[in-house]
Amino acid sequence: MSKLKIVLGVTGGIAAYKAIDLASRLFKEGFQVRTVFTEAAAKFVSPINFAAITHESVHDSLWEDDDPIPHISLADWADLVVIAPATANTIAKAVAGISDNLLSSILLAHTKPVLWVPAMNVNMYQNPVTQRNLAILAERGHHVLDPATGLLACAYTGKGKYPPNIEIVYAIKTYLNYRRDLIGIRALVSAGATVEAIDPMRVISNRSSGKMGLALARALSLRGASVKLVYASINQEIPYYLSDAIQALSVQEMRDVIVPLAEECDWIFKCAAVSDYKPSSYSEQKIKKGEDLSIHLEQTIDILTELGNNKKCSQKLVGFAAETQDIIDNAKGKLERKNLDMIVANHLENAGKDTNRIVVIDKKGETKSIEGCKFELAHKIIDHLKEI
Repeated sequence: MSKLKIVLGVTGGIAAYKAIDLASRLFKEGFQVRTVFTEAAAKFVSPINFAAITHESVHDSLWEDDDPIPHISLADWADLVVIAPATANTIAKAVAGISDNLLSSILLAHTKPVLWVPAMNVNMYQNPVTQRNLAILAERGHHVLDPATGLLACAYTGKGKYPPNIEIVYAIKTYLNYRRDLIGIRALVSAGATVEAIDPMRVISNRSSGKMGLALARALSLRGASVKLVYASINQEIPYYLSDAIQALSVQEMRDVIVPLAEECDWIFKCAAVSDYKPSSYSEQKIKKGEDLSIHLEQTIDILTELGNNKKCSQKLVGFAAETQDIIDNAKGKLERKNLDMIVANHLENAGKDTNRIVVIDKKGETKSIEGCKFELAHKIIDHLKEI
């Protein structure tokens, strides 16, 4: 990311102070960040905060700048312009083509991607004028990251809250390389480790963190797909824009949720680490230490096989295989047995890590090895599925 350059536009909303953390995260990720203030933004935060964090210049005027034509220089310099927070006023100016300050002038001169992060009172956000303005920006090829829902600074509760900065960073990483190319695709993603209860305290589970499944759901959604996420045990926060995600802890619970949903989906990513075995009986009372304990196990149902057997011609089914040996051969066998269109295989030594080395195999036998962070891998998996 070291060569990628971002103009961070900060406008006059109470959430402007959160943009300081965003600038810090982007700098730590290796981006070059130059900040542009509106006059109203300076009422909430100081430019010196951004200059100190990004080690780059901060700009707030068309006229009082070391560069004689800052709106052109900054527009040409940036690979991406990010407006966070984006007020209703600045959004309306951009739609109307008004260029009465440095940021609005940059937006007119910038020819590469733009990401808007609206944050405002719920009534202002839901106002038909604001909604139409955001729709116009999207029609023009701009990217709009929906605000979160919650308690707002104005004491209202509703949609309009500045989203978590980590999600803005994921959006930035996406829109530097991709557009919303999956609009119309209905995707189903399962994630995490299933849990089979022995007694009210003890369970059988596995080491899956759910990171890969969440990365896939996040990447699919940011690229425009309609995503249904079904998750078991995970150790990460679910992206706020996947608000209808469903938790299903046991294999049976997951099957009962996934199979009906799958009927309406175009792409299915069965990324959850599903238990192969469960206790044949469950103790209603906690088993006390010192008691003789012998657990008889029985096989769980095979969700992936059921999905493969019932797959429609128009559907694409992707499985995952975590192995310790003969990774490619085992993955190919699973792909054939379960009627998959593609399988993603990896070594268990990378379980739970933020980076991974994977092998993607499709029905034609094409094998592709990829290495990177799980969010990057998610996009590569999507790209390969698009190709087939």
